Amino acid sequence: MVAKVNADKYRKLGSKYGVDGFPTLMLFIHGVPIEYTGSRKADLLVRNLKKFVAPDVSTLESDSAIKSFVENAGTSFPMFIGFGVNDSLIAEYGGKYKKRAWFAVAKDFSEDWMATYDFNKIPALVAVHPKYNEQSVFYGPFEGRFLEDFIRQSLLPLTVPINTETLKLLDDDDRKVVLAILEDDSDANSTHLVKVLRSAAHANRDLVFGYVGVKQWEEFVETFDVSKSSQLPKLLVWDRNEEYELVEGSEKLEEGDQSSQLSQFLEGYRAGRTIKKKVSGPSFMGFMHSLVSMNSLYILMFVVALLGVMMYFAGQDDTPQPRRVHDE
Repeated sequence: MVAKVNADKYRKLGSKYGVDGFPTLMLFIHGVPIEYTGSRKADLLVRNLKKFVAPDVSTLESDSAIKSFVENAGTSFPMFIGFGVNDSLIAEYGGKYKKRAWFAVAKDFSEDWMATYDFNKIPALVAVHPKYNEQSVFYGPFEGRFLEDFIRQSLLPLTVPINTETLKLLDDDDRKVVLAILEDDSDANSTHLVKVLRSAAHANRDLVFGYVGVKQWEEFVETFDVSKSSQLPKLLVWDRNEEYELVEGSEKLEEGDQSSQLSQFLEGYRAGRTIKKKVSGPSFMGFMHSLVSMNSLYILMFVVALLGVMMYFAGQDDTPQPRRVHDE
């Protein structure tokens, strides 16, 4: 149910739920008020609200129910589907990570789904990233932290294309990022390297593997002292904040067996053969500016100017005016 409230007329209602600004969108989940802080764009708003009203874990009783669930989930969020998994095992995580993924358990299904998601025994929890055409399978153990570790690490795709949207997702992940900086992340050579990164990501789930092209986001890569004239591809480990590490002797990938070169890079990183660096100042500010729309900057400048004018006139009113002396 959707309702609109006149804030001026029902001020007590706003005070009751701590509403201090307008417009505000409040969601009531089983009577508990939650302020919606996501995107206000129509398509994104609908997408996010669908996640709020969906059950924490959906129960799928047939092949057709699985198909409908996958189609309705769309491609914006990852999906976790348990085949032969007791729903009580993932109910906690379905609620905990509800805003970031779809969860379901399939009670009855054919072998066609085993072929589709490439698993050969049950119980199995399948993580699917439709947007990136990636999937992985977890066979257990389903107790302790093993299950949650798999879910938490699978919220991101194995290889993350770095952009403004995925950077926000990295804020919720505490792993360091193995970052490959390419000239153009859409050319044939880069496509091959992404496959190499994906293979390494399977065996190194304690790290996030990402890639970005100079052509796609020059301001961002400049924070790592990379420009169009740099020798690429370049590899580094980023802490998602102000520091990154270069591995001695493995700063860049040469032509040839890139898989072996990446293995040497990871070996050197884990052995501590690294050089720590800070992201560059001016370029980092340029990168930060790219995350803020020009409209937001204009609004901020206008508000600051308006406050300055108001403070000026307020000061004029409080200052006693000198009396004029008239000559007789």
